[in-house]
Amino acid sequence: MTSKIFPDPSAALDGLLFDGMTIMSGGFGLSGNPESLIPEIRKAGVMDLTVISNNAGADGFGLWMLLETRQVKKMISSYVGENKLFEQQYLSGQLELELTPQGTLAERIRAGGAGIPAFFTKTGVGTVVAEGKPTEVFEGEEYVRETWLRADLSIIKAWRADPAGNLMYRKTARNFNPNMATAGRVTVVEVEEIVPEGTLDPDAIHTPGIFVDRIVLSTINEKRIEKLTTRAREMQA
Repeated sequence: MTSKIFPDPSAALDGLLFDGMTIMSGGFGLSGNPESLIPEIRKAGVMDLTVISNNAGADGFGLWMLLETRQVKKMISSYVGENKLFEQQYLSGQLELELTPQGTLAERIRAGGAGIPAFFTKTGVGTVVAEGKPTEVFEGEEYVRETWLRADLSIIKAWRADPAGNLMYRKTARNFNPNMATAGRVTVVEVEEIVPEGTLDPDAIHTPGIFVDRIVLSTINEKRIEKLTTRAREMQA
């Protein structure tokens, strides 16, 4: 049996990258981003990418790195308000954007992994989100049709993996990662720890190894906090 474990992030992406491809990238804000794999995509220099992700990182971090090098042609995203470079490129016409409500984005990815080409939702009816999309009435209510999302490559981050690719995520880093793992033609996961086979409790596995093609240990685990606010400690009487 061929090992799923690769020695470094560059090797884990070897032979998978090409111009014009579609990439799903896990994460929510700065939590659960594939921090080690994104820089390798930047180094590879592939262009005209369509990237599916909840957001596009922050200054100097995450998918921002691919925006800086103009490798991203189109983003399919939900939350884009904190990224100034994203804003500049979109407003100047350098970056295409398919803005999708967050819950709809998650369901479109889940549908892609489950083999469901389309579904109906009330979210976005009567707004720009529904423009150009078919609608239908169910029980007197109008719904808009949304289509699945799939990718040539899904890059995700997990906490632990075993050699078979069974994954566990930790707290909010779980976010979009499990759904994206199912919706990529190839899924590459970076993890903080690789444990021996049989270590993980089957009931605690979040992503079964059948969805994972390649595993690599993270080389970057910054775990940045998107917005840190503090207050002075109150003096005790």
